[in-house]
Amino acid sequence: MSKEYVDLPERIKADFLNMDGDIVVDLRSTDSEYQDLYRRYADMEKEYPFIDKVLEEAGEVTMTAEEHAAFVECMRLRRKLDDMERLHIYFKGHTDAFAYLKKIKAI
Repeated sequence: MSKEYVDLPERIKADFLNMDGDIVVDLRSTDSEYQDLYRRYADMEKEYPFIDKVLEEAGEVTMTAEEHAAFVECMRLRRKLDDMERLHIYFKGHTDAFAYLKKIKAI
Protein backbone atom coordinates (compact mmCIF):
# COMPACT_ATOMS: atom_id res chain seq x y z
CA MET A 1 0.00 0.00 0.00
CA SER A 2 1.22 3.50 -0.78
CA LYS A 3 2.67 5.54 2.07
CA GLU A 4 0.20 8.21 0.86
CA TYR A 5 -2.69 5.95 1.91
CA VAL A 6 -4.88 7.16 4.76
CA ASP A 7 -7.66 4.94 6.12
CA LEU A 8 -10.36 7.55 5.62
CA PRO A 9 -13.26 5.57 7.12
CA GLU A 10 -11.28 4.96 10.33
CA ARG A 11 -10.18 8.60 10.50
CA ILE A 12 -13.77 9.76 10.07
CA LYS A 13 -15.07 7.38 12.75
CA ALA A 14 -12.41 8.52 15.18
CA ASP A 15 -12.99 12.22 14.54
CA PHE A 16 -16.69 12.35 13.66
CA LEU A 17 -17.89 14.16 16.79
CA ASN A 18 -15.34 16.92 16.23
CA MET A 19 -16.23 17.20 12.53
CA ASP A 20 -19.94 17.24 13.36
CA GLY A 21 -19.37 20.00 15.91
CA ASP A 22 -17.33 21.97 13.40
CA ILE A 23 -20.15 21.72 10.89
CA VAL A 24 -22.68 23.09 13.38
CA VAL A 25 -20.30 25.92 14.32
CA ASP A 26 -19.80 26.68 10.63
CA LEU A 27 -23.54 26.77 9.97
CA ARG A 28 -24.15 29.00 13.01
CA SER A 29 -21.54 31.48 11.82
CA THR A 30 -22.15 31.50 8.05
CA ASP A 31 -25.76 30.55 7.26
CA SER A 32 -28.32 33.23 8.13
CA GLU A 33 -31.30 30.87 7.72
CA TYR A 34 -29.70 28.38 10.12
CA GLN A 35 -28.91 31.20 12.56
CA ASP A 36 -32.52 32.37 12.51
CA LEU A 37 -33.93 28.86 12.99
CA TYR A 38 -31.46 28.11 15.78
CA ARG A 39 -32.28 31.37 17.56
CA ARG A 40 -36.02 30.64 17.35
CA TYR A 41 -35.45 27.09 18.62
CA ALA A 42 -33.30 28.30 21.55
CA ASP A 43 -35.84 31.03 22.40
CA MET A 44 -38.63 28.45 22.48
CA GLU A 45 -36.65 26.21 24.82
CA LYS A 46 -36.18 29.19 27.17
CA GLU A 47 -39.81 30.30 26.94
CA TYR A 48 -41.13 26.75 27.43
CA PRO A 49 -38.80 24.93 29.85
CA PHE A 50 -41.09 21.88 29.79
CA ILE A 51 -39.72 21.09 26.29
CA ASP A 52 -36.37 20.04 27.74
CA LYS A 53 -38.19 17.96 30.34
CA VAL A 54 -40.17 16.16 27.63
CA LEU A 55 -37.01 15.45 25.62
CA GLU A 56 -34.54 14.65 28.38
CA GLU A 57 -36.37 13.31 31.42
CA ALA A 58 -38.48 10.29 32.28
CA GLY A 59 -41.95 10.27 33.73
CA GLU A 60 -45.36 11.57 32.95
CA VAL A 61 -45.78 14.98 31.34
CA THR A 62 -48.99 16.83 30.61
CA MET A 63 -49.31 19.82 28.30
CA THR A 64 -51.85 22.51 27.68
CA ALA A 65 -52.99 23.09 24.10
CA GLU A 66 -50.64 26.10 23.92
CA GLU A 67 -47.70 24.04 25.20
CA HIS A 68 -48.48 21.27 22.73
CA ALA A 69 -48.50 23.76 19.86
CA ALA A 70 -45.17 25.15 21.09
CA PHE A 71 -43.72 21.63 21.35
CA VAL A 72 -44.84 20.78 17.80
CA GLU A 73 -43.30 24.02 16.50
CA CYS A 74 -40.08 23.36 18.41
CA MET A 75 -39.84 19.87 16.89
CA ARG A 76 -40.49 21.31 13.41
CA LEU A 77 -37.62 23.76 13.93
CA ARG A 78 -35.35 20.96 15.25
CA ARG A 79 -36.11 18.79 12.19
CA LYS A 80 -35.30 21.70 9.87
CA LEU A 81 -32.01 22.32 11.71
CA ASP A 82 -31.17 18.60 11.56
CA ASP A 83 -31.93 18.51 7.83
CA MET A 84 -29.64 21.47 7.22
CA GLU A 85 -26.88 19.85 9.28
CA ARG A 86 -27.20 16.53 7.44
CA LEU A 87 -27.08 18.26 4.06
CA HIS A 88 -23.93 20.11 5.13
CA ILE A 89 -22.38 16.79 6.27
CA TYR A 90 -23.35 15.19 2.95
CA PHE A 91 -21.60 17.89 0.92
CA LYS A 92 -18.59 17.90 3.24
CA GLY A 93 -18.31 14.15 2.70
CA HIS A 94 -18.20 14.66 -1.05
CA THR A 95 -15.56 17.36 -0.69
CA ASP A 96 -13.44 15.19 1.61
CA ALA A 97 -13.81 12.16 -0.66
CA PHE A 98 -12.67 14.17 -3.69
CA ALA A 99 -9.66 15.52 -1.78
CA TYR A 100 -8.80 12.02 -0.56
CA LEU A 101 -8.99 10.53 -4.07
CA LYS A 102 -6.69 13.29 -5.32
CA LYS A 103 -4.28 12.67 -2.44
CA ILE A 104 -3.96 8.97 -3.26
CA LYS A 105 -3.72 9.87 -6.95
CA ALA A 106 -6.85 7.93 -7.87
CA ILE A 107 -8.05 10.95 -9.86
